[in-house]
Amino acid sequence: MSCASATAVASVYISGPNCPGSLTHVPIWRSSSLRPPPPSSLGDFSFKIPCGSFRRSSVLTGFRSTSPVVMQWQDCTVKMEIDVPISVAYECYSDREAIPRWMPFISTVKILEDQPDLSRWSLKYKAFGRNIEFSWLARNMQPTPNQKIHWRSLEGLPNRGAVRFYPKGPSSCLVELTVSYEVPPILSPVASALQPFLENLLGRGLERFATFARTYKTDSPV
Repeated sequence: MSCASATAVASVYISGPNCPGSLTHVPIWRSSSLRPPPPSSLGDFSFKIPCGSFRRSSVLTGFRSTSPVVMQWQDCTVKMEIDVPISVAYECYSDREAIPRWMPFISTVKILEDQPDLSRWSLKYKAFGRNIEFSWLARNMQPTPNQKIHWRSLEGLPNRGAVRFYPKGPSSCLVELTVSYEVPPILSPVASALQPFLENLLGRGLERFATFARTYKTDSPV
């Protein structure tokens, strides 16, 4: 060894669980001063890992521990005053299968016949130079009539959200839409641009919702 302070080198033999019958030589540095060798002697230090014993990334990063990847969540909130009574706006937004008629990026919503609180959603939109498609199964939570509709996804694209309704007068109300979603890995390179982009889409959706809600009563069956 090139380090003058070294007093001993212990050799440990470890049998790799995925390498039957093989032995791995792991020299372990020991020093009377309890200090590691200086940089000039690091070439004398060898460390071999039994195959299959550790994750590759933990070996190649200088003994740094690895942790699970934390997915990024983003929140978007838009609001708009709608020139319809709050009861009409609430009823209109409760019609989930009609949402693709006014929300730009939602292509289909299908309510499950045997479980009406569940619905399958599909999203299709061209953005950031690619065709984006996602789907998910959502559960509508217990609503508060004329005040709040909220949901969360059960499978597929992770998301949750709420629509809140505030009276502004006998024939108008404020609609506030909040959507939270996990940034899909395919869109993580554009995560910083995704939130303002989606907020713009949701705002356009509420503008179309305002027009749709004004004619909703005449379009809906009695």
